[in-house]
Amino acid sequence: MTAVMERAPGGSGDGSGDGVGEGGPGGFRGAVAAEWTKLWSLRSTWWGLVGAFVVMGVMCVILGGAVASNNTNAIAEDDQGVVAVGGIAVDAVDIVQFVVLTLAMLVITGEYSSGSIRSTLQWTPSRARMLLAKASVVAGVLFPVGVALGAVGTAVAYPMLGVWGRFSVGGAVSAALACGVYLALIGVFALGVGAVLRSTAGTLTTVFLLLMVVPMMLGSGGSKVMAHIADSLPSSAGRHFMKGDSVPYPAVAGLVILVAWVVAALWAGCVILRRRDA
Repeated sequence: MTAVMERAPGGSGDGSGDGVGEGGPGGFRGAVAAEWTKLWSLRSTWWGLVGAFVVMGVMCVILGGAVASNNTNAIAEDDQGVVAVGGIAVDAVDIVQFVVLTLAMLVITGEYSSGSIRSTLQWTPSRARMLLAKASVVAGVLFPVGVALGAVGTAVAYPMLGVWGRFSVGGAVSAALACGVYLALIGVFALGVGAVLRSTAGTLTTVFLLLMVVPMMLGSGGSKVMAHIADSLPSSAGRHFMKGDSVPYPAVAGLVILVAWVVAALWAGCVILRRRDA
């Protein structure tokens, strides 16, 4: 394997030779083109995207119906009043994201399970360039997909809410764009975790615990310290960003926290890729 990597154009087998945008046939642009082609050649990509839209539709039917039901039943304590229609789509992202994240992590864990990572690194010896090319493709795909998911969720939730839904074009567009930004960033985060763990099951478990289980446990503990820790986790920060919250911090702060988690995951992935052989 070492001999092959040393002969491959663009750098040495340890991934420390060339820069992100230098060396190798096609450079960074060529690496992105290769990752784009690989992603769309897999049937799992298409099935995953279809599944994401189905789950978004089902969740928005459930959540929109629940709001209307709560507002019209005999129990006053569960009344939610009139809600923003786009907010239903944002709430549905809590579940929909795991369908999308499976696609993102398979971009790298799938190659480790099949052994095709060796071919990938033969033609893109720079570990950083390879991982950033994958991240660019994941973000480039998941942003428009997230926007479309937000739009579909809003369209499905509107009739379910009826008079209990507050719709505005600006609010719907803002919610859809926020969903796109969040899913693109959290997808790249999952990719970085996948580069560290190299296992689909391990990555999915870790991401699920970090995005869903741990924030719920910390938030329900009744401790202000644990609540602050929960608010600093990627899913909580992303939720505050998508909802445009001002408490416990402004929405832009939530975006900054989420970006910090993404950068940390990619950095860790690059470090592990350089230190371990494929």
